[in-house]
Amino acid sequence: MADQPIAVVAGPDEHGLGEELDALDVEIRRIEGLVTAEALSAAGIAEAAYFVLTDVEEATGIPVAKELHPEVLVVTYAGRSLPEFVAGVADLAVDPDLMDPETVAEELVGGAADRET
Repeated sequence: MADQPIAVVAGPDEHGLGEELDALDVEIRRIEGLVTAEALSAAGIAEAAYFVLTDVEEATGIPVAKELHPEVLVVTYAGRSLPEFVAGVADLAVDPDLMDPETVAEELVGGAADRET
């Protein structure tokens, strides 16, 4: 079980990216409500491979997640653009209208081996 990647998912996830990652054997840990250092720590951000944010209103959680775990891959999956102050901190921003959650999940999990080399 230790080899199973973890994704911390914050926000409503109305498009089901968390479920698609789960289908690819990624352990999903959700944050309901505010994305704070305490919430991120409780969700296990320090051991997570991915931090998925679906609510750009909680974008302040991105630099906090990176501070707690600099190697976590930050992915935003939302129709709205990120605020400028965090846009450069996120690793990947995807609009659900442009890419379905199944494809995003496959690319994240499939690309993990490329990132490790």
